[in-house]
Amino acid sequence: MKKSTELCEVTYVHKDRVNSARKSLHDEETMFELSELFKILGDPTRLKIVLALSKEELCVCDIAALLSMTDSAISHQLRLLKNFRLVRFTRKGKMTYYTLDDEHIEDLLRFAIRHVSED
Repeated sequence: MKKSTELCEVTYVHKDRVNSARKSLHDEETMFELSELFKILGDPTRLKIVLALSKEELCVCDIAALLSMTDSAISHQLRLLKNFRLVRFTRKGKMTYYTLDDEHIEDLLRFAIRHVSED
């Protein structure tokens, strides 16, 4: 049986490192919201919508045409994204346009894209 080099060979807890790492953890509510945010962005359709909105303000019809989906399916996804404060909308006459809620979403996308693009 081959030994894994990823496991410690002795049991010893580095209390100073554990205490330092503990500071990076947040309260349970924040941890839950972070995990839900990543779940929402983990859906390919929602991710495509967010990426498209990072470049251009779009209405439901525009997004539906872009992704070859129905207006109804896009509206459902936009509702979820809006509930998580990832997108917002503005009305211009009879049209409703969607954009990203703020620059933090763009930053998150930019860093994630850089991360997966690195070799």
